[in-house]
Amino acid sequence: MMVCITAQAPGLDAPVEPRFARAPFFIFVETGTGEVHSVANALCGNAGGAGPRVVQFIAEYGAEVLVTGQLGGNAERALQAAGIPAYAFTGERTVGEALRAFRLCALRELA
Repeated sequence: MMVCITAQAPGLDAPVEPRFARAPFFIFVETGTGEVHSVANALCGNAGGAGPRVVQFIAEYGAEVLVTGQLGGNAERALQAAGIPAYAFTGERTVGEALRAFRLCALRELA
């Protein structure tokens, strides 16, 4: 399963970014193999309406699940349309900790 986690920097040790569409990086983790890809968000500085475009990007990258802090209404609707469930992970912790919490089913579903 491909999990996408919003991050402030590349890698599993990066702090989780609480904003979805404005996250500087997306960390994609293939849970079956442990393979990790850090991808810069080219849309993080765009004016309004980035949420649905970012959903399209992560869907095309293969994300099956999203872990983030919060979602705007447009992003939430786009995720639902794409069939990508989103889970809340808050606090100043790392992408690796967010991944562990997801694997333990310890996160609240957002969308």
